[in-house]
Amino acid sequence: MTAAVPFAALRRALVVKLRHHGDVLLAAPVFSALKRAAPQCEIDALVYADTAPMLSGHPDIAQLHLIDRHWKRAGTRRQAAAEWQLLSQLRGRHYDLVIHLTVHTRGAWLVRLLRPRWSVGPRRRDAGAFWHNSFTHLYAAQSHPDRHTVDTNLDALRALGADVAPDDAHVVLAPGAAAEARIDAVMAQHGLARGGFIHLHPASRWAFKCWPADRVAQLCDALAPRGLPLVLTCAPEAKERELVAAVRAAAQVPLIDLSGALSLKELAALTARARLFVGVDSAPMHIAAAMGTPTVAIFGPSGDREWGPWQTASRVVASTTHECRPCGRAGCDDSKISDCLTTLPVAQVLAACEELLAR
Repeated sequence: MTAAVPFAALRRALVVKLRHHGDVLLAAPVFSALKRAAPQCEIDALVYADTAPMLSGHPDIAQLHLIDRHWKRAGTRRQAAAEWQLLSQLRGRHYDLVIHLTVHTRGAWLVRLLRPRWSVGPRRRDAGAFWHNSFTHLYAAQSHPDRHTVDTNLDALRALGADVAPDDAHVVLAPGAAAEARIDAVMAQHGLARGGFIHLHPASRWAFKCWPADRVAQLCDALAPRGLPLVLTCAPEAKERELVAAVRAAAQVPLIDLSGALSLKELAALTARARLFVGVDSAPMHIAAAMGTPTVAIFGPSGDREWGPWQTASRVVASTTHECRPCGRAGCDDSKISDCLTTLPVAQVLAACEELLAR
């Protein structure tokens, strides 16, 4: 058994999470847990630049280091210069510990280049000696499907010998003063009151995770008699805005459309003020849960026990007639269309909404 890390000796640590927005947000508890184990330690994060809002403002993060996904488009020389500058910045921090939270190959190279005294990464069945010998400690890359991703991320600290407490598993997201002020103005413009509206985010970057627009519209029609304004949001991408436009066209009730108009921080500030959030398996659903908003999460092929709303009042709605789910595929036979979602009844989602609204 590998010896535990002496947390009292740590001066600086780097946590690497190179994934999408929701994945990065669900890694937030790692910083809180490490800070509790080593209060004197400065903890940095390395993430993709577009996911930085998920961690910026976290009280336990000293510095955010960023990798721009667009470096590859800038040409070989500019990419090499950017990578060298990043490596120089990281080397200048003299890390004692590197925590790698994905199977991204960059993690093994970083550990070898930064040469921390301790490092931890996921054990990979598809990797050889180079990967496994890069780290002083290893943890299971894939946990039991009944365990949530937040808990799996914390396994990295457990592998180092940390005693992870229940309070350490809290997901922190700080919208910031600018986002709060912008949403105050938006709510005033539309006559919205805190706790007095329902926030719906029906879109995802992955089409196979989306509930059909006509069913979202029917849900809006069914919720409208409650007298709570219905606010629609989505990312600026064309496909997501098209889905929201289709919802508006099919709905028979007024909807407040903020699609493509909010930053991620502003989205967090908005959903924190909602009475209820309704959405699919996506980053905004995780944001709503992090902000403590009651959440109805609509799931298709992805696993709700691993990716469901974390530590908030919630209901997961998924097909009860498709024994094949969660299959983890990009739609049935990778078609980008998921039968378990296209056939999901409106009444089932409405019932979940009614349960949370009645609390």
